[in-house]
Amino acid sequence: MTTFLFWCAIGAVAGTMFGSFFEWALHRYIMHRSFRWFRFPYEKHTLIHHRIFRADHTYHLVNEPDKKTIPMAWWAGPAIVVACQLPFLIWALFSHKWGVLCGATMACTIYFTAYEYMHWCMHLPKKRHVERSGIFFRLNGHHLLHHRYMHKNYNVVLPFADLCLGTLLLRSKVSFAQAQGASVPNVQPRLPRPKFAAGPG
Repeated sequence: MTTFLFWCAIGAVAGTMFGSFFEWALHRYIMHRSFRWFRFPYEKHTLIHHRIFRADHTYHLVNEPDKKTIPMAWWAGPAIVVACQLPFLIWALFSHKWGVLCGATMACTIYFTAYEYMHWCMHLPKKRHVERSGIFFRLNGHHLLHHRYMHKNYNVVLPFADLCLGTLLLRSKVSFAQAQGASVPNVQPRLPRPKFAAGPG
């Protein structure tokens, strides 16, 4: 039992890290790229979601009917979790460490549940408990910048892949009229520090 729990923990850690890279790849190569044979994610995310929700005041829901464009399709979450398990299924089959698969399944399920919930809260703030956390505050700024620069900050939950793959952006490159709110940080460029003239020696 102890060995099984150990491999569950290994699977959970690996599943979380893999989830960050999977989210990054899904966001960049599927949701922001059009394929002739599979345009649904691109149309729903890039053409509709990003058109409605920008980095200004429209980052937060303005028109109630647009609320349906915030989450992914109902079937996308389960499909993503199943797809994430393929490398861990192969690992378990060859190593006979089934705890790895169990841990990874739990981690990926929690990861993409967190993705949907946090993304919902970011665009439809209601002063929820999670919105008052420092982690959410920072991730909200991270995602706000994605709505300003669509080819940066692909991660919503864990920006580890953004950091590793060179798409992490901490502040805007130029000043803009950004969204405001208690859970939205200032992502404007840092102002240069004033230089003081040296006094007479």
